[in-house]
Amino acid sequence: MSIELKQLDTDEILRYMGCPPDQAGADLRNQAQLCGRHICQTARLRWAWRCYDILQEENGVRLSCGLLLPGRDLKAHLEGCVRAVVFCMTLGAAVDVLIRKTQSGDMLQGLALDCAADTAVEQGCDQIELELQAMFPGCSFPFRYSPGYGDLPLTVQGELLSLLDAPRRVGLTASASHILIPRKSVTAILGVSDREIARNKRSCLGCPAQGGCQYRKAGGHCGLL
Repeated sequence: MSIELKQLDTDEILRYMGCPPDQAGADLRNQAQLCGRHICQTARLRWAWRCYDILQEENGVRLSCGLLLPGRDLKAHLEGCVRAVVFCMTLGAAVDVLIRKTQSGDMLQGLALDCAADTAVEQGCDQIELELQAMFPGCSFPFRYSPGYGDLPLTVQGELLSLLDAPRRVGLTASASHILIPRKSVTAILGVSDREIARNKRSCLGCPAQGGCQYRKAGGHCGLL
């Protein structure tokens, strides 16, 4: 499955660069916009997904396929959910190549491209979530949750990719150190609840990424408040 990225949010690129959008000069904003266009032209966003019933266990959450996702944080995050969608997405190898080549000659532009790619990943995941949510009418959804959040280890990356047949379907693999290849890629778990979920699972207080959140570092938030 594929998604087309037509335009990236320049303010988000600037936030990833560590610059509050209202403080960015014209030159920096223009560079962010240009890099956003380059990423949109280069990216070949592909994704795959599968849905599983889930069972809460003492040491984590077990998918109906048998895979245990360990950790208390994910278990708490998925409380009240009866199913979980596992998905992955990648911008493709060409984006990694573009960033590496640019960084070797122009570090600032390379940084802007890297941040534009991060913005593209987030926008792509947001679009994927909308498509997935439309498949479960009447349901509620907490934040998507990725390996590396809380106490869910990166070591599950390979198992999630195997569940999704990601190497064949979208060209996404994991290294021996559990880093996704291509680099601008994501694996995630999206809980599905048949009833309304607690408000704190949709705010900064309940977000598993709050400790390293780029939005909060820049003095903002993701817009879900």
